[in-house]
Amino acid sequence: MTVEVCFTPKLFGDITTKDNYIVVLADILRATTSICAAFQNGVKEIIPVATLEQAKELKSKGYLVASEQDGKKLDWADFGNSAFNFTAEAIGGKTLVYCTTNGTRALEIAKSASKIAMGAFVNITALSEWLVREKLNVVILCSGWKNKFCLEDSLFAGALAEKLLSHPGFENCCDSTHASIDLWNIARTGLPDYLEKAAHRHRLQKLGLDDVIPYSFTPDSTKVIPVFEGGVILDKG
Repeated sequence: MTVEVCFTPKLFGDITTKDNYIVVLADILRATTSICAAFQNGVKEIIPVATLEQAKELKSKGYLVASEQDGKKLDWADFGNSAFNFTAEAIGGKTLVYCTTNGTRALEIAKSASKIAMGAFVNITALSEWLVREKLNVVILCSGWKNKFCLEDSLFAGALAEKLLSHPGFENCCDSTHASIDLWNIARTGLPDYLEKAAHRHRLQKLGLDDVIPYSFTPDSTKVIPVFEGGVILDKG
């Protein structure tokens, strides 16, 4: 099996992996981290939508909606996009509609994949073990920021790629995988300091939403495996 890293959704149409592959979507700050937190706290299922219009329509039908634009919670939504929004009391046993600036739009682009899993530092070991069991090629898709490269997603891509490539069944198939692993190895020993370079970290800080950053980079706080199939995200962990 091969491991390929795609640094932005804009590049997804040019990936070299064409058949029998799982996309791991990475939006560390914050969508995929928040989705993992929601399943950890008992959400029944998540319906991802790519547009605010779709989210508003489902809100009018009685669904709980998490939605933001440029990091800010929209006034008509029930939740923003922070992992700390999704407490067991708020979402336990319920269906949640989800629409974000970057993450859910990247998911829409990746729908040609056999499966799409949500990847984050908080579930990285459980996710890597699941991917090994699935025995399919893997494309790690960084959601980026409005189709631009971002550090935090690329660091995660390197960390996950390194784990997968430690198994004899996987091999590297592209320079972007090498680059993401090299970036991870530069940052890993001083991650908090390195993250000061990340533009989205500073966007969240200006909005007063950076309280979730330590949690977002804490590995293995959950064993959930959120997977998109049949129009919804369910926990396969």
